[in-house]
Amino acid sequence: MADTSAILSLPYILPSQAQKHVTHNEALRLLDVMVQLAVEAFDAQVPPASPTEGEVYALGTGTSGAWAGQDGKIAAWLDGAWTFLAPRAGWIGATPTGELRVFDGSGWITPGLELQGLESLGINTTADLTNRLAVASAATLLTHAGAGHQLKINKASAGDTASLLFQSNWSGRAEMGIVGSDAFEIKVSADGSSFVTALSFAPATGYATGEAVQQSATDTTAGRLMRADYGYSRGNLLGTVSQTAGVPTGAVIERTTGANGSTVRFADGTMICTHSLSFASTATATGALFTSASQAWTFPATFAVTPTVTGAASTLTRWVAIGTTSTTSANVAVLSSVTSATAATARLMAVGRWF
Repeated sequence: MADTSAILSLPYILPSQAQKHVTHNEALRLLDVMVQLAVEAFDAQVPPASPTEGEVYALGTGTSGAWAGQDGKIAAWLDGAWTFLAPRAGWIGATPTGELRVFDGSGWITPGLELQGLESLGINTTADLTNRLAVASAATLLTHAGAGHQLKINKASAGDTASLLFQSNWSGRAEMGIVGSDAFEIKVSADGSSFVTALSFAPATGYATGEAVQQSATDTTAGRLMRADYGYSRGNLLGTVSQTAGVPTGAVIERTTGANGSTVRFADGTMICTHSLSFASTATATGALFTSASQAWTFPATFAVTPTVTGAASTLTRWVAIGTTSTTSANVAVLSSVTSATAATARLMAVGRWF
């Protein structure tokens, strides 16, 4: 039978041994160091100048002084001298500050914590069955491992919720995610119970709807975003004007040109037609004046009501007379104070409404 134990090398009390208490006390002395191993420091190299009874150190490499040659051992100040113990792989030691290390056979290492399959994890706070991961901190950092980084929130089905909820004193104030459908939404709340969908994006098109967007073409609610098809920009300012019940449904300005002149229509209903008519002469006597033959100007577009027609002649001694006018045409002649066989031009404009 060996004189010491196989694992901790504690001395056995032999059958014929005298002063058995000496052996027993030595074993207790060693157990006092090894059981619940508490050390002042790990990787210590230089012994303290004035150690106190019971101080224990886990030595590192490069030891000196009274510890010289004892690298990697446990040094305990007992009965006024240093006692050295060789640790075994698997021993666990801790410092007064809570630092925990394990001896792996060659040095004291910080043990890795097994985090796979944990039911919950609370960091500086307490997790529960709903919030299985809980963190209390001024900030939470998720960074890359050399390239990009994604934060993934997965839900079981379209009717479930996958979102980020922003709270004020534990009361919800804003939420963003896919809530009850697969459409991405941004919601806000003033009380934490009633939420308004400010923006909702259709998954197939990306088009936006919601309370933050115009609800109709006539919606002018302050603070709402204008829909592209309800507002005007360089893309739809010019084009075909149209209306429904007096509300514009097309472009703002429409211009057309044809044989009977040019037309400009405005979204408010205003329409302006212009044209130039040529007259052969103003040689027909009409009282004290002379006139050209009358011509009918067929408007390039039909007015909703009879327009106002005006005109100007091409020379200072002639002027334009407007006769019978309808929604589709006007009779026009050129007058002169003197007879003239020279051709004349009448520049005409009709102003009215197209609806």
